[in-house]
Amino acid sequence: MYDFRPAADCPKPEAYRQLLEAAEALTAGEADGVANMANIAALLWEFLPDMNWAGFYRMVDGELVLGPFVGRPACIRIPLGKGVCGVAAAEATTQLVADVHAFPGHIACDAVTNSELVVPVIRNGEVVAVIDLDSPSKARFDEEDRAGIERLAELISERI
Repeated sequence: MYDFRPAADCPKPEAYRQLLEAAEALTAGEADGVANMANIAALLWEFLPDMNWAGFYRMVDGELVLGPFVGRPACIRIPLGKGVCGVAAAEATTQLVADVHAFPGHIACDAVTNSELVVPVIRNGEVVAVIDLDSPSKARFDEEDRAGIERLAELISERI
């Protein structure tokens, strides 16, 4: 039985250390990428407070397609270069957005989202997916979140 979740008063660096440890434990030796993405989405939901969506968009035939997630229903397909996820995938760069309403071309899949962190998952030099985190709070994500999710993306790049 798994019970992966940090203590309520856990400092953010320690929470990310534990998140990576849990992700390693859950995905090591598992070849099914969808199963691994599903467990990672659940871990993100458990470990990171103040979010309304956590999950994946997968690169399929040149566009992003909805993958495993936790949260409200979401946009199914996102063209490269469109919205925060599409820009992250097209540029292969993390997008840390304090106010999505100020982001040119933002795609509002959920009207309550105010900030977003999107990290590309890169394997063999190509984006294979993005990790997408949404929050109803403005400026919810910071550089510690960016670094933690980038480490997670690197860890799982060969497992999804």
